[in-house]
Order: sequence, then C-alpha cells, then structure tokens
Amino acid sequence: MSEDGTLEAAQAALAAEHAAVYGYGVAGARVAADRRAEATAAHHAHRARRDALVRTVRDLGGEPVAAGPAYALPFAVPDAASAVRLAAVLEERVADVYSDLVRACEGPLRRSAADALREAAVRAVRWRGSGVPFPGLAERAADGSRTDGTGPGDKAAEAGAEAGPDAGPAGPAH
Repeated sequence: MSEDGTLEAAQAALAAEHAAVYGYGVAGARVAADRRAEATAAHHAHRARRDALVRTVRDLGGEPVAAGPAYALPFAVPDAASAVRLAAVLEERVADVYSDLVRACEGPLRRSAADALREAAVRAVRWRGSGVPFPGLAERAADGSRTDGTGPGDKAAEAGAEAGPDAGPAGPAH
C-alpha cells in the first residue's frame, strides 16, 4: 500500500485511540469497583498507544489528528452494566481500525498494529465475555451482525439505541 494509505490508516487509528481514551473516562467513572482496575489499565494502554501513534503520524510526514473536546457515545451509559458494554464496543472499534492499519503498512509499524489489534481483541473478550472469530474484521462476523451496536440482532445495542447515538455526558477529552 502507498505511504499515503499508511498515513491515512495511522490517522484513523489515532482518532480511534482519542475516542477510546475519552470513552474509558466515561466507562471508568461508572464501572463497578471490582472492574475499575481493569478500566484504568485499559485507559492507560490507550493513552500509550495514542501517544505512540502521534509520533508515528509525524514520522510519516503528517500532522496528527487532534482529539475532540468530546465524543458522541453509541448509547447512554448510566450504570455499571452499560459501562462494561461501552468498554467492549470501544475495544471492538479500536480493533477495527488497527486491522486496517495492519493491511496498510509493513515492517515494525505492521507488527505494532498487529499487537494493538490483538490487545484490543483480548480486552473486548474480557469485557464482553465472548469473542468473535475474526477480531477487527466486522465483515467476517459469522451471522452478519456487528458487535459495535450497528448490526441487526445486536441485542445489547438495541437496548442502548433507545437512548440515542449521543446519549451520555460529554466532558473534556483526556
């Protein structure tokens, strides 16, 4: 793939990491105490990946995409159960963009993207309690559903969709 394609995929991964850092700020505030350390660790992991991607984008000759002041959440997050569901969705979305970055690049960046994809997939399984056959490849879901709240038959997403796409608090990005 061209260097422009690599830069575009790296920018998309950076944008997803910005959103994940924000989302974990929301999820971490509402997750049950017994999972708070897990949310904190994920938040720190996404901050580290975000910072590494800022350097990567610069190394590729781009200007890193800035974090937004707030992000629309895929559903309302009023309680611990919805916080866990949000964490799983965040990880699945991050896995999706890292899958694109893996396809777009070579060498050490590809290895780093593959590691990030694996880490996000593992965290998604821990949050959701189950996995998918091809993490990061929504088009490969066996039943055609998506786990990010946009596919048919996603019961968790259907329950949260009633609140609207941008329900939930909008605080400052982290």
